[in-house]
Amino acid sequence: MSTENEGTAAPTPPAAPSVPPAPASATQDAAPAPAVTEPVTQQLPPTPAPGTEPTQQIPPTAAPPAYSQAPTPASAAYGYPAPAAHGAEGWPPPPPTVPAYGAGGHGGGTWGAPLTTDGAPAPKPKGKGGLVAGILVAALLAGGIGGGVGYWAAERSNSDGSGSTTISAVNTPKDLKREAGSIAGLAAGALPSVVTIEASAGDGEGGTGTGFVYDQQGHILTNNHVVASAANGGKLFATFSDGKRYDAEVVGRAQGYDVAVLKLKNPPAGLKPLPLGDSDKVAVGDSTIAIGAPFGLSNTVTTGIVSAKNRPVASGDGTGSKNSYMSALQTDASINPGNSGGPLLDGRGAVIGINSAIQSAGNGGFGGGQAGSIGLGFAIPVNQAKNVAESLIKTGKPVYPVISVSVDLQAKSEGAKISEQGAAANELVDPNGPAGKAGLKPGDVITEFGGKPVDSGPTLISMIWTYKPGDTVKLTYLRGGKPTTVDITLGSRVGDK
Repeated sequence: MSTENEGTAAPTPPAAPSVPPAPASATQDAAPAPAVTEPVTQQLPPTPAPGTEPTQQIPPTAAPPAYSQAPTPASAAYGYPAPAAHGAEGWPPPPPTVPAYGAGGHGGGTWGAPLTTDGAPAPKPKGKGGLVAGILVAALLAGGIGGGVGYWAAERSNSDGSGSTTISAVNTPKDLKREAGSIAGLAAGALPSVVTIEASAGDGEGGTGTGFVYDQQGHILTNNHVVASAANGGKLFATFSDGKRYDAEVVGRAQGYDVAVLKLKNPPAGLKPLPLGDSDKVAVGDSTIAIGAPFGLSNTVTTGIVSAKNRPVASGDGTGSKNSYMSALQTDASINPGNSGGPLLDGRGAVIGINSAIQSAGNGGFGGGQAGSIGLGFAIPVNQAKNVAESLIKTGKPVYPVISVSVDLQAKSEGAKISEQGAAANELVDPNGPAGKAGLKPGDVITEFGGKPVDSGPTLISMIWTYKPGDTVKLTYLRGGKPTTVDITLGSRVGDK
């Protein structure tokens, strides 16, 4: 049994092994496309009799579509409210309800339980009927109302005896010039280096996510959970903003970090890697730009700010594998399923993070569907992602810093408790590992790491993984209520296990 710090949750009474438990949450890279259940039709107003003036009132404009959480985890209403009735010959009729993208996720923020991810490969959509139907309903309502207004205005203008109407337009403004540092300018510069990733498993299932050009050799940086379904015998495709599509293959994956590197099989010449920023220097309140393919809508750009730093986040890819941990950048830029793996840019257009997870309001359950953004998005800091990417490109395997203890992820202590049961003491704390050499024992509670407070097992793991093997870090632990601070030199573990 491993004695690494990535310990799984300890059962009661035995303690967990050193690998974190598989999350129950499903990843959220792509939502199943809704199907149209009834035709969308539009009735036109009756033609008035000659010589009579139409007296029809213009119906109220239908409210815009809105996502809403459904009481079940697998569905949500995505429809238009019916306009007020206008009698038996009412116009327009209420539009049909269109099925929605599934809503789900987990509420609350209790540690020891993973947050939902924003973009793991989901079953490949059967079609885009639901979305198209929604667009058509809006278009038909707008067209119907516009037609009615135009007819009424024409009749009014002809009935005053003049026979014509003159309309004056204001002067057309000069062409709008967008500065290079504007959001539009930054998006225009970044979009050609962002790709939409299609992952297809051997059984035909799969989903979509996002990635971005890492170097001129054709390496693409993305999330592990975006490509996990196609990692063993599946197919991967990367489509650029100009519509050109390329075959791709996995170079390496790091489940714990939720980072993966792909390579285009026949990369085009002139690839432009996105510039990488310094995530350590990011400040709360800095502007952010997120680019991705939410719900399969490629080349979508949203904006926000850095809401917080060093958020401990545990997330899973929904496949029953291990959790991923990150000390994340939090942003209120709109991030949805399909944004996973896409770049989070700063106000200069440099990458400061990889969009990876969202916190969703819902029924508090896991694996019941996908939910949308509520302004709580999380990105892997680019400094960490860069270190992982370099290791994957060179060796194909990730390298994790460890303190070589088994952490009880379900302990209700004020800190990260080292497991006391479930294995021999020398397996719960490796006597030759960093923590063992520093004097830590089973039952000790780690309360600070690197000068920052630790409130849970997942928090400790996310903090450890922001460092590199060989780094020396101060660690404070409690034993019998008495605090002790020691220096430990981080060890290493190669590969996922």
